[in-house]
Amino acid sequence: MPGTYSQLLLHIVFSTKGRTPWMAADVAERLYAYMGGIVRAEKGVLYHIGGVEDHVHLYLRWRPDSSVSDLLRTVKARSSKWMHDTFPNLGAFAWQEGYSVFSVSKSQEEAVKKYIAGQAEHHKKEDFKSELLRMLRAHGVEFDEKYVFD
Repeated sequence: MPGTYSQLLLHIVFSTKGRTPWMAADVAERLYAYMGGIVRAEKGVLYHIGGVEDHVHLYLRWRPDSSVSDLLRTVKARSSKWMHDTFPNLGAFAWQEGYSVFSVSKSQEEAVKKYIAGQAEHHKKEDFKSELLRMLRAHGVEFDEKYVFD
């Protein structure tokens, strides 16, 4: 076969350091657009992004010739710098060290997009810690809870 064909769909979740609520709606709107630009510059396709004040969800297609860890290192570093440059009063802004990533079947795409779009409403009923632990369990990810949160 002369070409490489892939459909690597990912749902990625990460929070601010210490889950500090840095991302008010006006900040988040601009930050999400900037993060989308980073994903595109890295040759990925961002299909949906959303979250609340202390964490973000990205649904994207990634390429097979680059690691997810490289993408997230770039997204976090560039978006942190942008936050510091754009909002000097948020100079202490930082992302958590790690992230969670889940593969998504194309058949579940609309459900994932709807889930991300409904984050504000969802978090009236469930906090980030509970959400992340539930997602890890639902995807069968092995983890030790004492190492999940900083």
